[in-house]
Order: sequence, then C-alpha cells, then structure tokens
Amino acid sequence: MVKEVRSPDALDFERKMRDSIVESAEALNNSGADFATFDESRCNPQFWTRTDIGGLQLNAGVAPSVGIKDIFQNGHLYAFECATAMVIVMYRATIEAIGEEAFNRYFKDLFLWDWNYDENLRLVTNYNKDQMLRGDIVYFRNPDHAPSKPEWQGENAVKLEEDLYYGHGIGITTAEVIIASLNEERSPGSNTSAFLTNESIHPDFNYLQRLSTGSVLPMAENRGSECTVFSRIGTRSYIYKI
Repeated sequence: MVKEVRSPDALDFERKMRDSIVESAEALNNSGADFATFDESRCNPQFWTRTDIGGLQLNAGVAPSVGIKDIFQNGHLYAFECATAMVIVMYRATIEAIGEEAFNRYFKDLFLWDWNYDENLRLVTNYNKDQMLRGDIVYFRNPDHAPSKPEWQGENAVKLEEDLYYGHGIGITTAEVIIASLNEERSPGSNTSAFLTNESIHPDFNYLQRLSTGSVLPMAENRGSECTVFSRIGTRSYIYKI
C-alpha cells in the first residue's frame, strides 16, 4: 500500500479546521441552544422554517452562512437533537475554514435534520478507536436504552481533548460522565453499559481545501435538489437532501 504524502498546506488546513471544530463545539455549548426531540425542535423563523418532521429548512433568500451563524448568536431561539448539533458544528467550522463566500456558493438549500448534510461536507469514517483525534465526531452507544426514550439510544459527541467531549444536551464532560448519563436511561434491570464505539467521522479536509480555492469539479456547485442519498451512522440509517 502506498502511503499518502500530504503537503504542509494540507496538513495546516486540517489542523486549523480541527481547531475550528473544537471551537465551534464550545461555542454551541455556550450559545443557549437547547436539546429537543424532533417533535419539540424550534428555530428562529427569520432564517429557518421548522418542517413537519422537526427539521429546519433554510428560508429562501437567506445566505447559508448567515443561517448557521444565527444559531450561535441567538441560540435561545433554537432546539434540536444531538446529531443535528454535530452537523451544525461542522458547518460553522467549514465557514471558518473556507470563508463565507465559498460556503454560500457550495452549501445551498441547507436542511438540518438528524444526520442530513450537504454532499460537499463529505464525511470520512474511521473505525479505529486508537486513531480518534481532536475534532472528530464520535458516538457513545446505549444498546439497552429504554424503548420509550429513543433519544437515549446514544450520544453523538465532538472529541475536544484526550478525555473531554461535547455532547449536545449533556454538555462538555468526560467519557465516564456521558456513559453514566446514558446508563441512567437503560431498560429496567439492564446491566449492559453504554460505551464509546470504534466509529468516528470527520470532514474530508482535502476536499474542503479545494473548495476554498475553487478547484473542484463544476458539477459540485450545480447539483440538482431532487436527489436523495442514504447515509448510515452507527446503528441507524438516515436520509439527506443534496
């Protein structure tokens, strides 16, 4: 196998974006945005429209970067679950990394709902727990969660430091605390503990760097909006618009 050789610029871009993911996670934690199930999600109607399934659709005429940044500026008007929070964190980090002009050019018609994300985010999956890095999105699974509380089947989190994570609704804390919180929501009598899975994801840094310089395939900015793509994160499947 030929080992990939990355340029100093590519490595620097990744480092800066990982820093921005961590900063964005901390900013969302401090924004006042609440945790909520899809039935109880809410948003600032000036920029977003809540859909029947509890997703947030960017309003026509609103620049994508403006819509994302408002979540951090007026967080008290917003509520969503933890997967949506992870996508929001990565969107803000992308804005910081590639600039508002490029973000608005490529990330159009945003729809925030569960693990739905624009195709230009291009998430990369890693299955080696030993290779989890600062700025990765990780997953704590709760296999015996109470059936009446599907929102407790796991917690998506941003890895901030060696043993420090941001989980929307739980806050910034250690793996031990996240696992303990999930264990409180198990089926009665269960002794099966929640745990940190081997799976982690992060944006395709090389691709995003190309977006920042405009060196991408022409179709990337002219895609249709009628297509549907299926993504699988952890044990669940999701649908997202592109």
